[in-house]
Amino acid sequence: MERDLRRTLGVSDAVVVGLGAMIGAGIFAALAPAARAAGSALLWALALAAVVAYANAHSSARLAARYPASGGTYVYGRERLGPFWGYLAGWGFVIGKTASCAAMALTVGAYVWPGREHAVAVAAVVALTAANYGGVQKSARIARVIVAVVLAVLAGVVAACLGSGTADAGRLSDGASGGVAGLLQAAGLLFFAFAGYARITTLGEEVRDPQRTIPRAVPVALGIALLVYAAVAVAALSVLGAEGLAASTAPLADAVREAGRPGLAPVVRVGAALAALGALLSLVLGVSRTTLAMARDGHLPRVLAAVHPRHQVPHHAELAVGAVVAVLAATVDLRGAIGFSSFGVLAYYAIANASAWTLDSGVKGRAVAAVGLSGCVLLACTLPAASAVAGAAVLALGALVYGARGWIGRRDAA
Repeated sequence: MERDLRRTLGVSDAVVVGLGAMIGAGIFAALAPAARAAGSALLWALALAAVVAYANAHSSARLAARYPASGGTYVYGRERLGPFWGYLAGWGFVIGKTASCAAMALTVGAYVWPGREHAVAVAAVVALTAANYGGVQKSARIARVIVAVVLAVLAGVVAACLGSGTADAGRLSDGASGGVAGLLQAAGLLFFAFAGYARITTLGEEVRDPQRTIPRAVPVALGIALLVYAAVAVAALSVLGAEGLAASTAPLADAVREAGRPGLAPVVRVGAALAALGALLSLVLGVSRTTLAMARDGHLPRVLAAVHPRHQVPHHAELAVGAVVAVLAATVDLRGAIGFSSFGVLAYYAIANASAWTLDSGVKGRAVAAVGLSGCVLLACTLPAASAVAGAAVLALGALVYGARGWIGRRDAA
């Protein structure tokens, strides 16, 4: 049965949900590949990623306040640009973020039980799907605990590194730069560590007073994430330098060891696992809500549009997403597919900015939307060729499915 979702989330809840997605496994893993790409320009890459993320967040918040319904850019694109563009945004989001869910689950497994990561990943997916089934308010409470623990761990990393005798501010700019191409690729990698604010907008139907709550929550969550990321990046660079950071497979654990605090390394591992759990929790929330919105419009099976009469959650969509993610986590190693997921997310935000451009003729709103749109396109072009080709192929497949359904519908009507 189709129902409206219950509006239970306030500003602090929405901020925590966004932080749970942003302060995720990315901060523990993304710094090393970004350092390999950007070299000594890593902090500039972080700043560029933050600018693009802010533009996207600004556009998304304006749209969410205007259209406070589940689905995020799927709804915005449909309302502002037409059904096809909304569908394409939803398709890119669901496909790309489902892959990200599996990758986050496998990250949990890799930190908790190396060598048995698939089994742990499946267990994590089942547990978080059950938590989400119990209601979004319960999910927000879990996210609040995870965010608090992860922030405490990251604060310990920063204090250990900057307070050690091995920290050297000169290492922040030491080493070769990756040039413009390396800077852009690093920004593309780091951008996705910020992309969790979309969880706030996709939960628009479950937020109290969305016209006020969402525009407040999005920039607050993004600002906190930027401050945390900048502090962690500076701390890790001051101890390891760009070259040492680039060569590390567990950069924050290596940073605390180099700082003379090896006892903190296991704590960092626990923090990384919890961070990945927080990201997985928020991702499943976002994907299931977009699935709900697409099912309501007939782009996915109608049964996925059901809302639980007591818990007021899209329980069929959540169970379907959880089942698909569990199968992927059990059978496929998706760490190498992060670029594929990234391409879909950039397409999603490009459509969000194009939608925001149409809201009004104000100079600020259109300028921010233009920066966001051009930034998404630019960063997508810097992704590895294999990822870009795979992502474009999946989007093209979605477009073909949309066209085929339309053709069949017109033929049947005739």
